[in-house]
Amino acid sequence: MNRTYPKRSMDATSFGSTVTMISREEKDLCCGCTRRCVCIIAIILLILTIAAAAIACTVVFALPSKTPESRFCVTSDNYTGFLCNDRITCLLPSQVCNSASDCGSGEDEDTSICSNLPKNMPGYLIFRCGNPQIWIYSNYKCNGINNCGDCSDESTVLASCPACGSQWWPCNPVLYQYCYCIPRSLCKNGVQDCQDWSDEYVCTK
Repeated sequence: MNRTYPKRSMDATSFGSTVTMISREEKDLCCGCTRRCVCIIAIILLILTIAAAAIACTVVFALPSKTPESRFCVTSDNYTGFLCNDRITCLLPSQVCNSASDCGSGEDEDTSICSNLPKNMPGYLIFRCGNPQIWIYSNYKCNGINNCGDCSDESTVLASCPACGSQWWPCNPVLYQYCYCIPRSLCKNGVQDCQDWSDEYVCTK
């Protein structure tokens, strides 16, 4: 006796719709992984990176550059000097890097200017003699004293020194301490201070 079994009818229409539905869901889930989406995301990221870099450059270059702090000043004696942090006190050049803190905060003895003399010191504080290896503080220039040893610091040509002042007598000094003048206080002192003896016979105090 043959048994017959009921056959399941396959609805091709419903089967096809099920396959189509799954395929669409998969496409929706994978949309971000398509080449087109990846390219769009990459372009957006690139644009944002360029914009951020441009903004950063604008901010950096728009900031004013820090200029070196000026220490230039003029003392009450009309010497070029060193300005302290209080922006009021003006030191003589010879007070800078002399192992004594003459500015309130000690900036005149800071290692940034005193560690390699005279290289790190502001140029207006020093005078280089006829021998460039020798230097003196600029306030010692044109003071009537032979500080350089070769009188270059008292020279009209090298140091732009004026003629002897009223407190000095012009002559060729006997003592190597002076260059082109002697103090009038040495006149008529019974000692030859000028080679021509003018300090004893002509000069008056």
